[in-house]
Amino acid sequence: MHCVRACMQNAGNNIPLSKQVRYMESTKAAMEARVGKAAARLLLSRSFFLFSVGSNDISVFAAAPGDVAALYAKLISGYSAAITDLYGMGARKFGIINVGLLGCVPVARALSATGACNDGLNQLSAGFNDKLRSLMAGLAARLPGLDYSLADNYNLSQVTFANPAASGYVSIDSACCGSGRMGAESDCLPNSTTCADHDRFVFWDRGHPSQRAGELSAAAYFDGAAGFTGPISFDQLAGPEDLAS
Repeated sequence: MHCVRACMQNAGNNIPLSKQVRYMESTKAAMEARVGKAAARLLLSRSFFLFSVGSNDISVFAAAPGDVAALYAKLISGYSAAITDLYGMGARKFGIINVGLLGCVPVARALSATGACNDGLNQLSAGFNDKLRSLMAGLAARLPGLDYSLADNYNLSQVTFANPAASGYVSIDSACCGSGRMGAESDCLPNSTTCADHDRFVFWDRGHPSQRAGELSAAAYFDGAAGFTGPISFDQLAGPEDLAS
């Protein structure tokens, strides 16, 4: 899979979640120096912290499978540490987007002679999402004042793929920008062929959603329609100030 090769080639060149949290510590210190500790903490308590982590980790693991329980434990431990550290800095509102149908992106489908989804990869995603749901419920019970909204990217993808026409899509399996079979044999490059109508494709390139897909996902998570978020919507999480303490 392309994602696997890209992730391996860029190992050490990314910014891991733990380091991003350390950057946030520096940002908090700068805020305190500018407006004072009380004002900085109030601002952080009212801020919306958005997480979407795990897709690349799971894709890389799928290329060379090992101990699934150890994979989940490592990812959940990282999630837990990041949220707990941010909570300690004053953060209270956390929006979490779970892992979608990784086995149904064009680069995964292209590996199948029939263009079918990779069920094994989807099962890995589903298993992680179960762990993530339990983690957030546990953190909310343990950390007073923590509020969260868990967006179900996995379920939204299933609903979209089951009835693409309802969202105006004509393609759920191919990339709008790319080349070769299903547009998944190369990255989206300046000389790549693109589809005529970007909004009619779920995927922009062989591994990422189109702008239209992003817009529809954002709307679903914000409104919480059809149960795509829980226990509250992004709108509810971001809005009333009395949710934060």
